[in-house]
Order: sequence, then structure tokens, then C-alpha cells
Amino acid sequence: MAEHTSSSITIEAAPAEVMNVIADFARYPEWTGEVKEAEVLETDAAGRAEKVRLLLDAGAIRDDHTLAYTWTGDHEVSWTLVKSQMLRALDGSYRLAPTADGEHTEVTYQLTVDVKIPMLGMIKRKAEKVIIDRALAGLKTRVESTK
Repeated sequence: MAEHTSSSITIEAAPAEVMNVIADFARYPEWTGEVKEAEVLETDAAGRAEKVRLLLDAGAIRDDHTLAYTWTGDHEVSWTLVKSQMLRALDGSYRLAPTADGEHTEVTYQLTVDVKIPMLGMIKRKAEKVIIDRALAGLKTRVESTK
């Protein structure tokens, strides 16, 4: 059974700046920690990634997989697993919400992981939490350092 984990962080930047970093898959290995390689396989008419191959190393979860991305306006991107060596599911999203001052963005990252091999739910949730926490911290550092 797939488990769901979610977390949020506030970033000192407008949503467009945050989304620009999220959409720049080629640079993921520089700030995510777990993504060792990223290759955009297909793009949509607007030039946004629709299918991306990622080489992931998150400790308990190591995989070479492909994700399909769906862009909803300028404030949300979600993904679903297309193919994987060891994952049954890897679905998630980034949702961006501007704060009242318009100078910050609340970023919520949701992730659902299910592996093909037997693994305790507690270990899967811990891996999800590690992926999310590192990704949000890396995203915050990356966005704020480019200002």
C-alpha cells in the first residue's frame, strides 16, 4: 500500500522564481541531494518538461526511473511514475502559494512512494520524509541564493 507524506516551507521569493528553479531539471543534481542525474525526455508546447528520467539515490531507495509531469498554471506541478526498476509508485507535487506580502512563497511538497520489494511502511515513510525535507531545504537554499 502506498503511503503519503507532505511538508511545507516558506521561501523568500515570488512563486515565479521558485517555479523557475523547480522546472530546471538539469540543475537538480546541484541542489536536491538525492537526484544524481536528470534528463528531460519530452517537453510540451510551452517548453516545460513532460517526461523526465531521474537517477535517484535516497539511501533506502535507489532507482533509475521516468516521471510524467503535469503543469497546472504557474503555481503547481505534479508527477506520476511512468517506469521504474524498483518503484511501484512515485507520485507527488509542488504547490506554490504567495504569502500576503507577495515577497515570499509557501511551498508544499507531497510525495507518495511504493516499492516493488517488501519494505516496512515505517522505512518507506522515513525515506519519503528524508526526500521531502532535503528537497525543500535544497529548493529554499537554491532559490534564495539566486536572488
